[in-house]
Amino acid sequence: MRILILCTGNSCRSQMAEGIMRNLNPKMEVFSAGTRPEKQVNKYAVIVMGEIGIDISQHYPKLVDDFVSQPFDFVITVCDNAKEICPVFIGKVGKRVHIGFEDPADAIGTDDEKLVVYRKIRDQIKERLTKFYNIEMI
Repeated sequence: MRILILCTGNSCRSQMAEGIMRNLNPKMEVFSAGTRPEKQVNKYAVIVMGEIGIDISQHYPKLVDDFVSQPFDFVITVCDNAKEICPVFIGKVGKRVHIGFEDPADAIGTDDEKLVVYRKIRDQIKERLTKFYNIEMI
């Protein structure tokens, strides 16, 4: 099973989703990418994923163009902010699925206040991708 998770910056939601999907089934090949990758994975995403025992500290943002020639069973888009344009993957794909989440990078306030938002989005990603996995892949 090969899965590609797409977003715009590939620094928060798609990285958390990649870590969660890999954690659900380490035998799956799971990748994430973005249409305009950031320079690094968001530090708050790394922190909140570590809190649930998933290390994404070695992940790095990747450009979707690097994956276009590869086949995937599923391509999942996770951006759901009206200010963004979710990428469309035109490579060989079994199923395209949109499971959107708010962008935690829009959070404002202190570090603690931002972490609350990141935890909320992380938990939503975990809940919805676990449900998706149990319905579509088992």
